[in-house]
Amino acid sequence: MDEPILTIEERAAINAGRWFSSLSPSLRHDILRCAYVKRFKDGELICARGDPPEEWSAVARGAVRVSSTSITGKQVTLTYVEPGIWFGDVAIFDGDRRTHDAYAHGDTTLLSVSRGDFRKILAQHVELYEAVLRLHARRIRQLYGLVEDLNTLPLRARLAKQLQHLVRSYGVPSLADGREVRIGLQLAQEELAQLLGASRQRVNQELKSMEREEVIRIEPGGLVVRNRDALSRIVEADN
Repeated sequence: MDEPILTIEERAAINAGRWFSSLSPSLRHDILRCAYVKRFKDGELICARGDPPEEWSAVARGAVRVSSTSITGKQVTLTYVEPGIWFGDVAIFDGDRRTHDAYAHGDTTLLSVSRGDFRKILAQHVELYEAVLRLHARRIRQLYGLVEDLNTLPLRARLAKQLQHLVRSYGVPSLADGREVRIGLQLAQEELAQLLGASRQRVNQELKSMEREEVIRIEPGGLVVRNRDALSRIVEADN
């Protein structure tokens, strides 16, 4: 059952989002005033391809796995929406139905605004139009960057860049060794391979190679980055 309010940690994640924190206090207030909290268990469907656009949402805890299904019925993960990131506005603007499935990855909390309230806020705050344009521009830049990396970088460098991103978004400093950072988002190697457009076997080979070089450590509960500088050097070597 949905809880009526965010926890302190969840509210902090929303307020710390780079895009949301750039908005004026009055706009942030009106968004939060209209928003409601939705909680999902790991693997629970949030919205399906073909659904009408009913909500604009931000991740407050956990992650949202955006996926599509191939003609053979296999699910392919395209991206993970992390805490502090808003999504769902494109479908509200163009009126088309959802183009992908979205699932909770881990126990996940969303802060959502209905389509009707979103349009009311737009009418009251012209600022939101420009802010959403900035949000879309950032997504387009990221998309172009991903396409460029896929076509110009070897798998080793792409994997290192993905691990850097996961450290920034989900990194938890190790209490035993301050130089090490555990990636809090638990991804199976198959899921990591899908993000990189590679086979699980090839990703496993690269991970094992990085482990031998003491850049990372593979544990049953996930990955630990042991040497962030070495990870950066892998990326820079192929740029």
